Amino acid sequence: MEAHANYDGELARLKAKKLRQTKEKIEKEGILDEDDYGRIVPREGVWRIIPNHADGSFYGFDAWTGNFCSLMDVHQVYVDPDDALAGRWCYFMSKMRPNKWNPDYPYDYLRERIERYDIIHGIGDDAHFAPDYEMGLRLGWGGLLDKIARYRAVNGTAEQQHFYDLHERAIRSIQGWIRRHIDEARRLATEERDERRRQNLLEMARTNENIVEGAPQTLREACQWIVWFHLASRTYNRDGAGGQIDALLRPFYERDIAAGRITDAEAVYYLACLLINDPVYWQLGGPDADGKDQTSAISFLILDAACKVDSSLNITIRVHDGLDPKLLRYGVECLVKYRNGWPRFSGDKALVAGFMRNGFDERLARRRIAVGCNWMSLPGLEYTMNDLVKVNLAKVFEVAYDESKADAGRTTERLWRSFASHLREAVRTAAEGIRHHLKYQKFNEPELLLNLLSHGPIEKGRDVSDGGAEYYNLAIDGAGLAVVADSFAALEQRIEREGRLTWQEMDRLLDSDFQCEEGTKYRTLLGRSQRYGLAGCTPRRTRSHPRAASHLHARSRALAVRDEFTAAVRGETSADGRYKFIPGFFSWANTVGFGLHVGATPNGRRAGTPISHGANPCAGFAVDDASLSLATAVAEIQPGYGNTAPMQWELDPSLAGPECIALIEGIIKAHFEMGGTLINANIMDRETILAAHADPSKYPDLVVRVTGFTAYFAMLSPEFRQLVVDRVLEN
Repeated sequence: MEAHANYDGELARLKAKKLRQTKEKIEKEGILDEDDYGRIVPREGVWRIIPNHADGSFYGFDAWTGNFCSLMDVHQVYVDPDDALAGRWCYFMSKMRPNKWNPDYPYDYLRERIERYDIIHGIGDDAHFAPDYEMGLRLGWGGLLDKIARYRAVNGTAEQQHFYDLHERAIRSIQGWIRRHIDEARRLATEERDERRRQNLLEMARTNENIVEGAPQTLREACQWIVWFHLASRTYNRDGAGGQIDALLRPFYERDIAAGRITDAEAVYYLACLLINDPVYWQLGGPDADGKDQTSAISFLILDAACKVDSSLNITIRVHDGLDPKLLRYGVECLVKYRNGWPRFSGDKALVAGFMRNGFDERLARRRIAVGCNWMSLPGLEYTMNDLVKVNLAKVFEVAYDESKADAGRTTERLWRSFASHLREAVRTAAEGIRHHLKYQKFNEPELLLNLLSHGPIEKGRDVSDGGAEYYNLAIDGAGLAVVADSFAALEQRIEREGRLTWQEMDRLLDSDFQCEEGTKYRTLLGRSQRYGLAGCTPRRTRSHPRAASHLHARSRALAVRDEFTAAVRGETSADGRYKFIPGFFSWANTVGFGLHVGATPNGRRAGTPISHGANPCAGFAVDDASLSLATAVAEIQPGYGNTAPMQWELDPSLAGPECIALIEGIIKAHFEMGGTLINANIMDRETILAAHADPSKYPDLVVRVTGFTAYFAMLSPEFRQLVVDRVLEN
């Protein structure tokens, strides 16, 4: 395609079309409390699932392959003459089933405990580990078929041969889908009167002809190959994990530039089309296996492309000691200028050191990157279940507290011992659920697509969930940390040290949801008790912050919850070390759902309201030094084994102008130097967010960071919108 000064016209039309497609999704499908995805509404009556079970769902390798291939055969073709890349996806296969777990493999023995502790168990959940895109770009579809043929020759059991048959069938169905796009691009080119668009369509067809069998050779081909894989894997089970995009695309970009095939403007256009297609989780910068910074010219071009897109994106900058300071500065400038919640920032220092505590060497640890809302993964090497298994710590506290009412000698220490015991039982239950999942997942939902870009499944002829992966580093997240810490601290302060309340009076307040006589008065009192995260709440800073001295009790409780939870999760690691369990603190948007299941708590929280977000202190925890206090508290609370406890940072617009770039950058670096792992930031104007909440339709292009993902505000449910609004207003 002829190089032009810029592609602003094409990108403006693509962005406008994306907003129209988003509006169509809202009108026809309602709200979607998840990533934007870039998905379009399918035509009616094109495809329906093919059940293979009496419950009306489909399970196992044969059924999943059959459904996927039948869908690929009829999936609508999407070619836009303004787009450098072909394809969009339409169907959530994993969401179209009436049930997600095969009833032939029940887990009834766990249900009572799961419900008691309000555990998100993850049984039957999918994806949430990372493919190795480098493998795909190196081999291409034809190379993957050759790899299957090579290992088919050495793994000769009937089960293994059938495994290879199904994966080969899946690849050929994707190739057929690609070929239909080639035909459509050529057809449209014959009808197109605009010469620039016509040439683009012809080049789109040539690009796809080159990669339908062969490995990509140019930047455009590499971007297109990535699009086809993630469109297929999105269709299969919503996989959205990306990778180190600047390192992946650098060789293609540099070859193109050296050969004079493209200009930087054309490269930015291809990259922008990649980002518009789907907000996959991509990373920039950070160390390679040897510790060398991976920042290059294309790192900056990717941010240039993101600026052109100016929409819902999930780009992370990996901060480490050797990071090019210009990339960090540019990232912060983008965050401040566009206020769309991107980029995020991850802290490699703590992440690498933490992962090494699991027994892995430093070179391997440096390869583990952020490829989802909160989670880390070694691309193509590990099965993780990240962000799929969560324990509602606030519910565990409630169970212990309700049980303590029968204790005539109640003390906070006796309550703590009960809480710790229930917490261990809750974590044990979650781990048992994971083991059940691993035992039977191949009979439920095998990872047909992600197997292709993983090291082990094709080599062994086994699904990645069934021993095919190199490593099993299984995540369990805790949610509601601050609610528990603040509740223990409030009990200790108001009952045991001050005598302002008795245990029986506390029972009455909680049972009535603070609606009893003087309930409002005492709720206010409890809300002003010791708080995890208060400014200066560390031992070394109590002299300069006198108020903080009394809050050390809340801090110590938060650290105790961390230590107890971490020990419980780590204790589930198998004796042979094959299955390692790794703790984190992250609630995603489950703060809303978790809160609905928890009554009033001693920190003054009302029944049914959201619990605290991830590792963050409760809203309103600090009246001064809020950002520094948040950065300090969340850094200190990290479990420390390579998964994250993200800092959700709501920045006031008055403190996020261009003149504050250096300050914001300094807080980011300070947080990671203190041990932080991940920062998700929002910069939201209060008036704008309130107006958008009242009438989302008037703000179709407003993007917010909900938790670990960004989304169009208009696509969120009222409950999710309220979650964002409350964080903005209260912090």
